[in-house]
Amino acid sequence: MKYIGAHVSASGGVSNAILNAEAIGANAFALFTRNQRSWVSKPLGQEEIYGFRQLLTERGFEPQYVLPHDSYLINLGSPDEETLQKSRNAFLDEMKRAEQLGLTMLNFHPGSHLNKVSEEECLDQIAHEVNAALAETEGVTAVIENTAGQGTNLGWKFEHIARIIEGIDDKSRVGVCIDTCHTLAAGYDLSNEMGYQFCFDDFESIIGLQYLRAIHLNDSKKGAGSHVDRHETLGNGFLGKEFFVRFMHDSRFDNMPIILETPDPTLWAQEISWLRSL
Repeated sequence: MKYIGAHVSASGGVSNAILNAEAIGANAFALFTRNQRSWVSKPLGQEEIYGFRQLLTERGFEPQYVLPHDSYLINLGSPDEETLQKSRNAFLDEMKRAEQLGLTMLNFHPGSHLNKVSEEECLDQIAHEVNAALAETEGVTAVIENTAGQGTNLGWKFEHIARIIEGIDDKSRVGVCIDTCHTLAAGYDLSNEMGYQFCFDDFESIIGLQYLRAIHLNDSKKGAGSHVDRHETLGNGFLGKEFFVRFMHDSRFDNMPIILETPDPTLWAQEISWLRSL
């Protein structure tokens, strides 16, 4: 079964994300559990935590199909000590929030070397920082999102992700989220059947499908290998409608959160309905 939703607003309190997901006909969703533009946020209150857990159950959502996303400020691979310390603290806070809310995953972008350290050093540092956060939390899997490869961002090659996973001590608590727009932009051409098969065969051989935990399902405004992260509404970009037909018939993506981050929230209900019709 496919569990489909979108990255919905949690404005006014995390429980509002549940209501916003319900309103678009979702059975999965993503959210920010804190202000993603701030290094430090007000802790979740006990009433807010209890309310979220209760409403999640009442509205029929299962925790394993909710995918909180961490702040875009965080760079666990930063060569700058001040930024690294802020990132370390914020990432641990994000992991603890997911734990408090009874959720099972935290989605994060790997990090950037800023041309100050080697790719290998940066990737190994990311793994080290994830290990530190896992050691201080329980029950939450750190889910690495692949990137488009803009600037000095790492994670656009499957080999980058495999290296991070290799450095994680508890392999049961690390996973991967594939963003389809990022994958195309990184050079894996999912827009045709041969490229689609090659891509996921590569994922299986380099990373392993057992690590796949979630999907960000987006079309792309830019073509394969552009390294430009510009999401497009489903079927209207360089991936095209046939990709989504192929994806929806692929059982490898059953039983995990499939999250839309397409640019027009007013179309999310329609896009979810269209995907299910396939």
